[in-house]
Amino acid sequence: MEINEYLIKLFRTIKDMENIDLFPEASKLSRTEFRLIREIVIEGERGKDIISSELARRLGVTRSAVSQIVTKLEKEGIVQRVGAPDDRKIAYVRLSKRSRRIFQAQCRQANEIMDRVVGKLGEEKMKLLIQTYDEFSEALAAAHEQARAQTNVGTKRKTEKKGAKDHAETDKHHEGL
Repeated sequence: MEINEYLIKLFRTIKDMENIDLFPEASKLSRTEFRLIREIVIEGERGKDIISSELARRLGVTRSAVSQIVTKLEKEGIVQRVGAPDDRKIAYVRLSKRSRRIFQAQCRQANEIMDRVVGKLGEEKMKLLIQTYDEFSEALAAAHEQARAQTNVGTKRKTEKKGAKDHAETDKHHEGL
């Protein structure tokens, strides 16, 4: 298989994996909403609150997008904004009791789906899939690092050649004086 074919198949596989639906039944939450709630739950389990800008960073979306999601979920009674007692500019995002139930139900549903997948493929294939992905990620990171190193070496050489050329031209100029 040619390198380009690997690249095309890899992009197709990644796209397919991103579209895996662990919530096939009519779900009350989108994937992004679910991820947002998961982040709030994680902080809550640590005994902490979370602000919108931190949610945006963790989800890889803009603060504006998080604000829109939080506003929607707030209207549905899933989350609430709570002002920080010591700083009126800060608002924490917390879950309602109702949203905890929805989140737990979706977690159970996702776990049931994964149990079926593992049951069909077997634990060994699942472990191999994860191991292969980890090895691929490491190889890709190493390839990126090598490419950066080569780019830096090439840039350094060009800079050195340009510096030597400039130095030679300066010497010629001084000789003419």
